[in-house]
Amino acid sequence: MNTTNGIISQPNPYSVPETIDRLVAILQAKGITIFARIDQQAEAEKVGLNLCPTQLLLFGNPQAGTPLMVAAPTIALDLPLKALAWEAADGKVWLSYNDPNYLKQRFSLSDDLVKNIAVITPLIDRSLP
Repeated sequence: MNTTNGIISQPNPYSVPETIDRLVAILQAKGITIFARIDQQAEAEKVGLNLCPTQLLLFGNPQAGTPLMVAAPTIALDLPLKALAWEAADGKVWLSYNDPNYLKQRFSLSDDLVKNIAVITPLIDRSLP
């Protein structure tokens, strides 16, 4: 695991699509809403640009996220939660997401409120080998 600027990045052996597929399956099994899956490589190709495989997943639970936005409205810039699967130039695939403790500090969240988003870490961990 690698943490830089409030972003946790974990290497994994799966392709970018398989990484996101695995995470989607875990999230759906927990009843967490998938709001969007963006294939950024495909979008880049549509405009004639090259990008290594990169997919962004937006997901969450309004029941958990809404109290955070009531307490700190600008946290909506970071919600819903996001996970980014991306392939580095060396071919290694990473799964990255915002560190809940970074968001806690950034938005001065209480321990009780940060619990609402801290679930991301074990869910990400379950999607990796």
